[in-house]
Formats: sequence, C-alpha cells, structure tokens
Amino acid sequence: MPFIRPFEPRDTEACMHICRATQSPTVAADPVTARMSPYIWCVQFTHLSAQTCFVLVDGTDTNTDSSSPSKDGKDGKVVGYVIGTPDVHAFAASYPRYINEVLQSPQGLIDVPPPKQLDTLESWFLPSSGKTREAVQRLNPVSRAQHAYNPQWLVLSGPEGGPAEARKKAMVETWRAMLHIDLLEGWQGKGWGRRRIERFVEAVRTSGADYGGGVHLGVAGENKKVVKFYEKVGFRVFEGGEVEGNVWMVRDL
Repeated sequence: MPFIRPFEPRDTEACMHICRATQSPTVAADPVTARMSPYIWCVQFTHLSAQTCFVLVDGTDTNTDSSSPSKDGKDGKVVGYVIGTPDVHAFAASYPRYINEVLQSPQGLIDVPPPKQLDTLESWFLPSSGKTREAVQRLNPVSRAQHAYNPQWLVLSGPEGGPAEARKKAMVETWRAMLHIDLLEGWQGKGWGRRRIERFVEAVRTSGADYGGGVHLGVAGENKKVVKFYEKVGFRVFEGGEVEGNVWMVRDL
C-alpha cells in the first residue's frame, strides 16, 4: 500500500529522476537545462533541510530492475515527493554547504558547470533568433547555473529592479517556509498531493524554525492549471509572480 515517509539519502537519485520527469515542456526540450533541474529545484532542499522533506512510496517491492532510479531497494518505488524548508532565510545562510558538498562534487561540476560570474544575473531565456511570434524561446543555461549557485536569486528575490523584486522580498519575509512538490504521472489525482502538503505543513509547524506567517510556493507559467488545486488546499495567489510569467502562492499557518 502506498505511504509517505521522511526523505532519506538513499532517495536522492529517485527524487532527481522525478524532478526531471515532471519538468515543463520547455525545460524537457533542452537536455542541458533538463540535466541541471534537480540542482535548482530539488537537491539543495533534501541536502540542507531533510527534516521537512518527504517521499511517496508505492509500497511494493516488485521492481526487479535494481538500476531503476526510483527504486530505493527496501520499501518500493519512490513516485513523488514534497520538499522544502521552514525558513528560506536560514536556508540561504546554510547554502555554502550545498555548493561545497554537492555542486562542487565531481558529478555536480559535470551537471552544473560553474558560472563565470555571479555579479549580474543573466536573462532566464536566450535572445530569440526567430523572426515570428511562434519562435520558441530557449532557456539560458548560464542563468540556471547562476540560480543554482546563488540562493539570493534562487529563493529570496524576484526579477531585479521594479515592483516584482520588492514583492518577492515582501513575500519571503512574511511567508518564510517554501515547498516544492512533484508526482509521477499515473499517481496524480488520487489525493496524494493534499496528504503530502499536510505532512510538510505539520513538519514546518513542529520544526522550531521561524516560518513567519506560513509557506509560499511558485507555479511555472506552463503549469497554471494546478493553481486551482493549491487553492483547494489553502493557498492563495500573491501578486507579483506574473511579472516573470509565473504564479506565486502563499498559505497562512
């Protein structure tokens, strides 16, 4: 029977696989940026804040392929997760450990080539070479690497300059906890999203950390259909994310 349990280091590869398997079409279309994704939206949370990270396991041990990235070798296949931190400010302060232990590891250096500079954030997208509106925007791998290496850009501030930056700072100052949630296709729509979020919320409340007024999350512009789900579990839209094409949401705790 499926169940939720605390994240363990043995789940790292499975969570990285899920992060890549559930990314947006734009990210999935670019192998370079797709490879970086877990280092931007997953691994730093499990590495620095494992106490507020949980995985959904299918409860079976029938997968005989030991090389499967979602196979944890004990209690079945990891099919989803909820990860995050109770305080993004404390998380950012501890971020050098993630850089040293993960991004600077041999595999980390391969998957996320260190950016040449961290003084000026490059655009999220590369300049379009197309001459029509239908030209597909390509993600900028340098910008993604910069986000992976700089917690200020990753979790504390929005687009530099203008009202969006100020709004993002106001949001993370009040709703200091942050979460990410992903679930493999085939397990969606079965109530596991709500249960994982409540497990995370319980962990935040009992963490002893300063989570301020509650928790926030971001919804990618290509995945706005999930906004209604988050509203059903207590989140509401926080204006400002639309400037960068996303949706920011908060939940009071």
